[in-house]
Amino acid sequence: MTLLQKFLGASAALALSAGAALAEPGLIIDLGGKFDKSFNESAYNGAQQWVKDTGGEYMETELSSEAQREQTMRRMAERGANPIVVLGFANASTLEKVAPDYPDTKFAIVDMVVDQPNVQSIVFTEHTGSYLVGMIAAMASKTGTVSFVGGMDVPLIRKFACGYAQGAKAVNPDIKVIENMTGTTPAAWNDPVKGAELTKAQISQGSDVVFAAAGGTGVGVLQAAADEGVMSIGVDSNQNYMHPGSVLTSMVKRVDNAVYTVFNTGAEGDLPTGVVTMGLDNDGVGYAVDDNNKDLITEEMKTKVEEAKAKIISGEIEVHDYTTDDSCPVM
Repeated sequence: MTLLQKFLGASAALALSAGAALAEPGLIIDLGGKFDKSFNESAYNGAQQWVKDTGGEYMETELSSEAQREQTMRRMAERGANPIVVLGFANASTLEKVAPDYPDTKFAIVDMVVDQPNVQSIVFTEHTGSYLVGMIAAMASKTGTVSFVGGMDVPLIRKFACGYAQGAKAVNPDIKVIENMTGTTPAAWNDPVKGAELTKAQISQGSDVVFAAAGGTGVGVLQAAADEGVMSIGVDSNQNYMHPGSVLTSMVKRVDNAVYTVFNTGAEGDLPTGVVTMGLDNDGVGYAVDDNNKDLITEEMKTKVEEAKAKIISGEIEVHDYTTDDSCPVM
């Protein structure tokens, strides 16, 4: 069975091959740009893979300012895009307002729940994937100190940080975990210079593994770590290729799969609404091992991490979710 048939079904595949007129899906890319090498780029890659596999077309818009959120959403709906994927938690309040005005348009929002009858809300268990890379960081650390650089200081990013710290302390209860956020405004997602500065400060405090969950800012984090001879951990997209031998692993968040699936389901004309959760059990999050980092991740490390993964899925290990309880017991 081809990938097209798997997702669209035989009838939709035949409709496409016959040139049937279907609504084009839409993608609204959040601040930071589609080539941030992280969250936005993962979504863009999912859309591009859908185009490659199906021959379909889609509408795309990149936000460049906060003021564009509502206008962009309305304009895309009025152009007939359906379904429309909206990236980022910051778009939630706007979608709450806009979705009821376009009841025949299906929307999907990534990283937030919007309770409207024509909205699918896609959320990820980032804390569980972060737990696994925290374990890897602790096993790789020689100094007993690891660190985290977040983007905008919001509960979602603290969710990454807390899971990371919990995983690290599961391996070494005495490990020190340093945490810094880049800022409190959306500019924090695209400030690689600040990311590099924070990374160097953490390294000066003994950190030899730095996890970045900061969008485009993370490019500066990974670069600074490579320059200083310590290891880093990428996020959202597989960033191992950026500095082979320096990026220990990446906490992958499969936004690409989410976009691909929404586009395909939308092509069938029946996008389910409600909340969709992507986690360890359905490969929504995980850690990346490839030719760029295979010499950094030992078989013993993989065995321990896979054991923990199975226990998280079964419920034997419970990873704290900062977005449901805004505290972090291990930090």
